[in-house]
Amino acid sequence: MRHEVDFLVIGSGIAGLSFALKVAPYGKVCILTKADAAEGSTKYAQGGIAAVMYDSDSFEAHIKDTLIAGDGICTEEVVKMVISGAPERIKELVKYGVNFDKDGSKFDLHREGGHSDFRILHHKDNTGEEIERGLLQAIHDHPNIELKENQFAIDLITQHHLGQRVTKHTPDIECYGVYVLNGDTNEVDTYLAKVTLLATGGVGNVYTTTTNPITATGDGVAMVHRARGVVKDMEFAQFHPTSLYNPAERPAFLITEAMRGAGAILKDMKGNEFMQKYDERLSLAPRDIVARAIDKEMKMAGADHLYLDARGIGKKELINGFPTIYAKCLEIGINITKDMIPIRPAAHYQCGGIAVDMKGETSLHNLFAAGECSCTGLHGGNRLASNSLLEAVVYAHNAAQEAVDRVKRVAINQNVPNWNAEGMVFNEEMVLITQTKKELQEIMSNYVGIVRSDLRLQRAFDRLNLIFRETDSLYNRSVVTAELTELRNLIACAYLITKQAMARRENRGLHYSIDLL
Repeated sequence: MRHEVDFLVIGSGIAGLSFALKVAPYGKVCILTKADAAEGSTKYAQGGIAAVMYDSDSFEAHIKDTLIAGDGICTEEVVKMVISGAPERIKELVKYGVNFDKDGSKFDLHREGGHSDFRILHHKDNTGEEIERGLLQAIHDHPNIELKENQFAIDLITQHHLGQRVTKHTPDIECYGVYVLNGDTNEVDTYLAKVTLLATGGVGNVYTTTTNPITATGDGVAMVHRARGVVKDMEFAQFHPTSLYNPAERPAFLITEAMRGAGAILKDMKGNEFMQKYDERLSLAPRDIVARAIDKEMKMAGADHLYLDARGIGKKELINGFPTIYAKCLEIGINITKDMIPIRPAAHYQCGGIAVDMKGETSLHNLFAAGECSCTGLHGGNRLASNSLLEAVVYAHNAAQEAVDRVKRVAINQNVPNWNAEGMVFNEEMVLITQTKKELQEIMSNYVGIVRSDLRLQRAFDRLNLIFRETDSLYNRSVVTAELTELRNLIACAYLITKQAMARRENRGLHYSIDLL
């Protein structure tokens, strides 16, 4: 089937939903999401959203904290723009029905690693779930917005599909829409749009252990890469220092940084503190430092995990302030008011991604990106805690303003052909896909993880090339499926992370090689 809309949104997290609500008064909006609408990374964000809300804090302090965490790679103009725009975006979220915890008439603010002040707005320890609930309700109430679940975006439509040869050096590549696998009919539909926004989330599932939902397979980044768009800074893969150690569970359950902000302390297998050996900020050092410290302590001890000791916080504050974590730990026999929490690092956030300007537009005309799939310059080499949700709403706002103006000047391209599946066959060997995915995740975890080396990166690169050729051959003769397309996307993102890590010849932020010491 062919569909035509003014604004096409791929993804239903905070970035996609915020954008859709802002552009909806100006045209027909369609949101496509590959799973249930609420099943994205936004839902799993526990800590909150960083913003300077009161005079006791300052934009200057938040800017400084962000620049320090980013290790000299942030774009300072972007940092200033995002942080100064935060209060207005918070007010909009509240207007859409999002409830943040309050202490009397004021917001109850948490503090997290790398922050010099208490500035994290939250809803208990399930902030993302509350934001997603409020925005989805507003979406469902809007007559101009259509939300379709179980729709898997396969490829961006560009001049390539009109028969023109497109390379990374081709000037003025344009996006006309997206080919989409309809999960209800198993047919590939053609969606044409004047403006398209990618809000497809992260790429955590290139690694064996991740806090990301299973839907986070780098689809937007991979699509832009195949369309010859610009993707940058993929070497900066952030590992959250504290995921709950529970090998039977995937994704890994996140233990929010706010718990350390409230007084929880990292300890080794013998119950001793160790962060004093690595940073004067102790357990509240930025994530790259803490994750490397935990990784080193685990390797020295030959351990699968370390501990987070929250017993000093107090029973009432633990149960009331962190009810989700308290209940989750009880499920596996851990009472966090009496027991230390077993933790280990897990792949958490992709600081790099699709390169965008300050209006959120990619290197492809009429294609925008916001949220984790984008690379704005805010995070630099390492994202400061709780700046991600903030970045998503600010860039959704900027992209919406530009898109509303753009849609007046752009026409639907009627020359786009429908998807051609002629000669393709159903591939019944799912084992090829599942086994290749496991192999990919092990390669990335072992060779392109928290600590890297030239030899590890080269080994990963060689093996990824082999996996790419095998999967590309399979894809080119098979009827398209979501599983095969996800594998294809994961391979593309793993290649980009590895290649860009090989190119960076300095230890900076989240990229750390023993050969560059």
